[in-house]
Amino acid sequence: MGLSKDTELAFQQIENKILPESFSDVLKSHYFFDFLNISNSSLIEETELEQALIQHLQNFIIELGNGFCFEARQKRILIGDEYYFIDLIFYHRILKCHVLVELKTDNIKHEHIGQLKTYINYYKKHFVEKTDNPPIGILLVTERNKALVEYAIADSDKDIFVSKYLLQLPKKEDIEEFINRELKNN
Repeated sequence: MGLSKDTELAFQQIENKILPESFSDVLKSHYFFDFLNISNSSLIEETELEQALIQHLQNFIIELGNGFCFEARQKRILIGDEYYFIDLIFYHRILKCHVLVELKTDNIKHEHIGQLKTYINYYKKHFVEKTDNPPIGILLVTERNKALVEYAIADSDKDIFVSKYLLQLPKKEDIEEFINRELKNN
């Protein structure tokens, strides 16, 4: 915040993360799962990542941000005559909505977004109460392609967010470069 040219705006953005007013206030573009102590991220499978996050649920919820309450893991749903499994489900107590999280241990693919859209539609029809806001989806990937995400969700009325996660904190130089790039973009 001290590096910001507009400290009032920076303070407002931090305040929005504490008491969010919209879905975009809740979500981050990057999540850091260094608390998992996984050294070789290229060898991890989705089930191992999910298991590690569940074992460190308190740290994972802290990384997600204020208001997230854990609801389910590998939630089994029946669509037609086929079973599907939603990786993680949270309820956001401030925004009054379910948050469906899909974990991927590779780069973003358009089929990942289609899968998440399907789960959101199903969840909206079968689980959302009258007092709830529509569910949102978070797709956590190792690398996100902004252009692909833009095209894949362009016609969607669903709140789908694609965020990158890192299993290890980046080097000091990379963090400085990221901060400088973000400051230039704002």
